[in-house]
Amino acid sequence: MQLEAPEMLAAVQAAHSRFVQAQETASASKDKYKRLKNAAQEEGAVSPLDLDNALSKMKADEAVAMSEKANVEEVEMLQSYLNIKAPFNGVIVQRNVSEGALVGPGKGNDQPLLILQDLNKLRLEVQIPETYVDKVDLSKKVAYRFNNTPNKVFEGMIARSANSLGAMQSEAIEVDVANSDNKLKPGLYCEVDIPLSAGANSLLVPSNSIVRSTERQYVIQLIDGKTHFVDIKEGVSTHDSTEVFGKLNRSDQILLHANDEIKEGVKLPLDK
Repeated sequence: MQLEAPEMLAAVQAAHSRFVQAQETASASKDKYKRLKNAAQEEGAVSPLDLDNALSKMKADEAVAMSEKANVEEVEMLQSYLNIKAPFNGVIVQRNVSEGALVGPGKGNDQPLLILQDLNKLRLEVQIPETYVDKVDLSKKVAYRFNNTPNKVFEGMIARSANSLGAMQSEAIEVDVANSDNKLKPGLYCEVDIPLSAGANSLLVPSNSIVRSTERQYVIQLIDGKTHFVDIKEGVSTHDSTEVFGKLNRSDQILLHANDEIKEGVKLPLDK
């Protein structure tokens, strides 16, 4: 894309003119210093003060010439920004300007001139909830299927992760998706199966044995026929079981159908 800025062209020409003028001045100062230095070889022909002044004038003019040269390079670099080149090969999927449109410096609410996408390699982004962030198995492949082709299953490894939680208390992970045939389009939604590793100190309990409130999550353990609340933290869930972490052992007895109406320390029948 080529942008036009007549004032930029005028600035380049003016910078070149100042640079040429500074070069000529520096060249004249250098020739004058050389002549005085040659004349100074004859004793009394040139005073030391005049020679020193000529040397200082030559150095100052050379410094001005170098400054004007740097100014030319800066203006030419700014002019090169008028040629907008794609940083990679791809397809323009959105164009927000037409030929002849007036454009200016971008603002927070302005749209980009163009949106370019590389369709040969896409990125699948998945948000992992906080509960499962530490349980994602990075050594196993991720299976995913797109809504437009539900019977075709794709696989890939997790290429990168954010290593931090976002605004929704979830961590973003990315899977690289090869798309050499360009059959997949950016923006597609899909269902993803994330491999999770079960915790070593966790147990599976029936989902309806967990009591959930705004303050805590717990199961009701029976000790000598009396109820005892055990705080837990939930992990991976299935249709009828949930992984829990807490002070529980495999041999402990818990209530199958627990609810918040049951009080702690109450003696219950064994068939409960």
